[in-house]
Amino acid sequence: MHLIHHAVWAEKGMKSIIFKQHHYKHLGQGVRWPLTILLTAIIVLTVIGCAAVGPDYAPVEPKSPEKWHTDLQGGLTARPLNPETLAHWWTTLDDPELSSLEERAVKGNLDLKEAQARIVEARALRGINKAKLFPTLDASGSVKEYRLSENSNTGDRGTLYAAGFDAGWELDIFGGVRRSVEAAQADLEATQENLHDVLVSLLAEVALNYVEMRTFQARLAVTEANIKTLQESYELNQSRYQAGIIDALAVQESLRLLEISRSQIPFLETGLEGAKNRLAVLLGEQPGKLHGELSAYQPIPAVPATAAVGIPADTMRNRPDIRRAERLVAAQTARIGVATADLYPKFRLFGTIGLESLSTGDFFTYASRTWGFGPSFSWNIFDAGAIRQNIKAQTARQEQALIQYESAVLQALEEVENVLVAYAKEQQRREHLIEAEAAGERATRLAQDQYEAGLVNFNNVLDTQRSLLVIQDQLAQSDGTVTSNLVRLYKALGGGWTFLQPAADASNYGAQDKRRVAR
Repeated sequence: MHLIHHAVWAEKGMKSIIFKQHHYKHLGQGVRWPLTILLTAIIVLTVIGCAAVGPDYAPVEPKSPEKWHTDLQGGLTARPLNPETLAHWWTTLDDPELSSLEERAVKGNLDLKEAQARIVEARALRGINKAKLFPTLDASGSVKEYRLSENSNTGDRGTLYAAGFDAGWELDIFGGVRRSVEAAQADLEATQENLHDVLVSLLAEVALNYVEMRTFQARLAVTEANIKTLQESYELNQSRYQAGIIDALAVQESLRLLEISRSQIPFLETGLEGAKNRLAVLLGEQPGKLHGELSAYQPIPAVPATAAVGIPADTMRNRPDIRRAERLVAAQTARIGVATADLYPKFRLFGTIGLESLSTGDFFTYASRTWGFGPSFSWNIFDAGAIRQNIKAQTARQEQALIQYESAVLQALEEVENVLVAYAKEQQRREHLIEAEAAGERATRLAQDQYEAGLVNFNNVLDTQRSLLVIQDQLAQSDGTVTSNLVRLYKALGGGWTFLQPAADASNYGAQDKRRVAR
């Protein structure tokens, strides 16, 4: 209705224009009738053209199975996910240091800050598109020196002073601007979901690097303990060799195994340093900043006895990457309408008001006033099919966005299924390694006793010690892998993105806006 009001205002203005009599006194009603007809047409089109052209968007839903294909083992259950647990999933590992690192990463991580800056950009772009729905007002002023031609006029010279305001308003009759706002709104929501996706990845990355660091510490502890044992064996063999009880071969073999174990230390220390540096960067700190804080040995965080994973449908709705892909489909659907609107004419209301004088003394007098207003329209009659080709291009892009959405759903299902298997199977492997470690310790003690009794040679002792070292190192790695797989599971389930929910709500990026994909 506000469009009709402005159109009537324009019509009244046009009827009230006083044309200079020596130019227009003979025109009379011949000028007003075409203008009245044009304004009436604008009003009619405004009333009947409220619906935006192009396809309306209908929300797409992810297609997911009723239950997970993988049998849930290792403490996993299909119970519904507790939103609070999923939002702060790292607290299930009961490690205060990890919880502190996660909270600091959310405050300092640079990737997260970049994603937040993208939201500000997307919100500003939406504002630019929204501004096109409203009139524009420009102010102008000029001082112009002029001289008339002596061959066509008097040859007079003078100065022209002018100032005024120009207003214009393009009526969004066919909804091209509204569709552009709709697309910008969906882009903003997709950017918001991208922030959530970055947050999910960040929280998981911090936990994975923390577990990796603790795993390197555990492997270093195992290796150093074995080095101490091997050092004692070497010194014992040296004493036995000097006493003539054993030959030099046993001494050299014990030294070889000792040095091989020592050679693992630089490799493990390199990995440990890298994990600490990576954690510092994830927190937005310089490498080396966390070394003092993380220098003390702490065990690898243990997984809880049970963990709920819910059903596939819950995960598909919870994952930010899938919601982002859905919003991109909505945005591209709206852009089809933007392209379609170019097929139709564009109507515009314009008006000017100002002052114009040849003398500064008369500039602000009533006689210096100038004004004019009225409607106009333009219509691209021929463009060799460019507009229709653009519509086809935007439609093809929408199909691509829909395919990418379906691909995101399949990749999410694949990721969860794989980590469900990995989590359960690694726990089974860990149980076997625990049994193997116990057997290896017994075998090492028996071999050592038999060697000291002279029943076997030193090669038997070396073999059992070497095997025990390998098993203990694999067990430490398996402990870390079990915990890492739980972290990957929570990431695959979309855990952690609601950690920033208050900030997301504060952004008010369009919770009340309509969501409409072309069927």
